[in-house]
Amino acid sequence: MLHDVHSYSTPDAARVRHLNLELRVNFERRILIGTATWSLAGPAKSPLVLDTKDLQIHSVAAVDANGERMLEWKLGPADPILGAPLTIQLPPGVDRVRVRYDTAPNASALQWLQPEQTAGKKFPFLFTQSEAIHARSFIPCQDTPSVRITYAAHIHTPETLVAVMGAEADQGLLRAHNGDYRFHMVEPIPSYLIALAVGDLEFRSIGRRTGVWAEPVVVDRAAREFEDMEKMVEAAERIYGPYRWGRYDVLVLPPSFPFGGMENPRLTFATPTILAGDKSLVSLIAHELAHSWSGNLVTNATWGDFWLNEGVTVYLERRIVGEIYGGEREDMEAVLGRQELEKEMASLPAQDQLLKINLAGRNPDDGVTSVPYEKGYLFLRTIAEQVGRDRFDEFLRGYFDHFAFRSITTEEAIAYMRKAGILRPSIPVEEWLTQPGIPSSAFRPASDLLAKVDAVAAQWHGEQLAGAGKWSTQQWLRFLRMLPASLTAAQMAQLDQRYHFTRTGNDEILAQWLEMSVARHYTPAAPELERFLMTVGRQKYLKPLYEALAKTPEGKQFARKVYARARPGYHPIAQTTVDRILR
Repeated sequence: MLHDVHSYSTPDAARVRHLNLELRVNFERRILIGTATWSLAGPAKSPLVLDTKDLQIHSVAAVDANGERMLEWKLGPADPILGAPLTIQLPPGVDRVRVRYDTAPNASALQWLQPEQTAGKKFPFLFTQSEAIHARSFIPCQDTPSVRITYAAHIHTPETLVAVMGAEADQGLLRAHNGDYRFHMVEPIPSYLIALAVGDLEFRSIGRRTGVWAEPVVVDRAAREFEDMEKMVEAAERIYGPYRWGRYDVLVLPPSFPFGGMENPRLTFATPTILAGDKSLVSLIAHELAHSWSGNLVTNATWGDFWLNEGVTVYLERRIVGEIYGGEREDMEAVLGRQELEKEMASLPAQDQLLKINLAGRNPDDGVTSVPYEKGYLFLRTIAEQVGRDRFDEFLRGYFDHFAFRSITTEEAIAYMRKAGILRPSIPVEEWLTQPGIPSSAFRPASDLLAKVDAVAAQWHGEQLAGAGKWSTQQWLRFLRMLPASLTAAQMAQLDQRYHFTRTGNDEILAQWLEMSVARHYTPAAPELERFLMTVGRQKYLKPLYEALAKTPEGKQFARKVYARARPGYHPIAQTTVDRILR
């Protein structure tokens, strides 16, 4: 019997299968007024237990052809991580349960933005972020990835705003002006993939089943940046089988979105920080698209199995990037990925360096490090190098077919690998899964282009960089990361004067440069650092910048001063991260 330590639910005894959801969006009160009607999967053996967090429950009723009848229910004591269990007594024969409730203004899944926090500055904006266990803060649900459901949703918004969901819109892609939207999801998904956004949004088509949603002042720029999306879908299908979700669209959110992207089926949520103008950061789109196979189609059953979602996805992402932009781009990103992993592992406790991680008693968000992504990728890439890329691609295609629309554990995945014959005796599986660090036998990616950059960085003493005008984002990132820690503020000034890093429009390069500026006391970058921290909420950037600032008393003082003003604009997930750094 599978037990998810991050859910109160008991799906082996009473399991939900379909949700009818009605939400009224109230920007003035910063709440959702909700009705969740759950259909059960077969007769219940015990009370129905749903996960909740900070929900105000108004009523619980059984629903049948004769209407509603009130049921006995109890909201248990609240845990700061897990929230509170909603236990509903089910008389014999009850197969539909309706819960009426309101969310809290501080619900961890919801971010309510004032007009000035958006790109257009005219209208408010709302978006959800349900992964890992935040869906329970806006829907009473069995909030575990082991339970998959279908759903239909009816969303009421202010008439001036548009609602989109990670689901199929009943009215298609046309904008409705009456604040009334309906969606449905016929493929079974876990609760963390339920997603909603409401704002001043427009759509641009890219291909026959791909397109972009964004605020009007952003949408054309985003459509240009993501013009290869249809090619990405086609490339992934050639290798890993059919795309099974109908459309693949991307919603570009305001910059407070705490992650690079979120793989909500049919509608990826993405940060605007990847809009570099040269497609150099669109591997993030390839990553979220790859989740359509790894994560959405085949899902980790618990958050301790998170590498099954992310490690496999990074492998697919880089295969897609290689197909579209060439093998050298794929190699460079693999090298940079291992470099990021080694850097982060140096500061992680041993328990957080495991692929099969134990998160009991902890927030599953603590497991979102580079380990499930990059160590998971290296595990799979090591296997692929031994059995051959073609055979490994064939294995993955069979894996997706075999486990389609199922949630599985690490043990099930490894058993399937063994049965398929792709785990050679030379692969130390238990070392990969249950030991810290990177096994010595791990594949080590290499890039000729980055090797040349390394040589330049090792010998740089302030002179002009020959050929740097043609360097890619990946080459610049490698160069900056390979510069010695002894680099002086004067040398930083030389670099900045020649290559304008403090004014770059590429947020990936800018974040790297700002982190270096903090470490090397390059004060001319301080105003840009303050602006960046005030306007960008992506955790990938916030965490290392605040950590770098917190290493010195003057830096920590600066960080606290900026954070006091920036915090209201950060997502609750990002607030938790920075609070911990600056406490």
